[in-house]
Amino acid sequence: MAETDSQTPVIAVIDDDANMRETVAALLTENGFEAHAFEGIAAFGAHGADGLDMALIDLKLNGESGLSLAMDLRARGNLPIIMLTGRGDEIDKIIGLEVGADDYVMKPFNPRELIARIRAVLRRTGRMTAPRPVSDAAIRFGDLRLDLQKRELLDAEGDEIALTNGEYRLLEYFLRHPDRVIPRTELLQELGSDLSSYVDRTIDVLILRLRRKIEPVPSKPVHLQTRRGQGYLFALGSEEG
Repeated sequence: MAETDSQTPVIAVIDDDANMRETVAALLTENGFEAHAFEGIAAFGAHGADGLDMALIDLKLNGESGLSLAMDLRARGNLPIIMLTGRGDEIDKIIGLEVGADDYVMKPFNPRELIARIRAVLRRTGRMTAPRPVSDAAIRFGDLRLDLQKRELLDAEGDEIALTNGEYRLLEYFLRHPDRVIPRTELLQELGSDLSSYVDRTIDVLILRLRRKIEPVPSKPVHLQTRRGQGYLFALGSEEG
């Protein structure tokens, strides 16, 4: 099922680790894909590959072989496949690619890298011919611009300001909800889908790092403002708070 401009790529996640399965599914949904999660081959088999644009398959399923599933899918069609594994054995990677997998991603993976590889495979196999439409191509604040398609923060000259995945997600959330006090609990919930180890203090660390990257004077923030006892507020303009 090749994607047109109005279609959302549908991706199956087959992994026996419930946390990993839910984390990847949530990450896919956040990045504009439709995700279907399956615990193993039997559950996936009951659904079938019809209507899918890609399968993300864990190499070592509980009592089952992800390689066998990949071989079966490749024998029955040309569904793009990315293998996921926590093992570092190069032989596994070679076998996975030989049986027809389009790419191979090692756990733990960088979420942005996984999404980039998924999009690359979908484009290469003709399953995604255009970038996912977004409400705005970018959001500007001060002299900076957050490119929502490339997931990049750019300065006034167009040079990228490097952000970690957590910093990017936090900044994007603020920019999509400007001029509103956002409590810590809401920020933790937003980050918790694939950063479950975050705790309350981690928000403070991310806020500090973001201020160093986006504020002219980090100790006197004009954008990312603290509301004591309430949370944080992001001002798109230049009013100091």
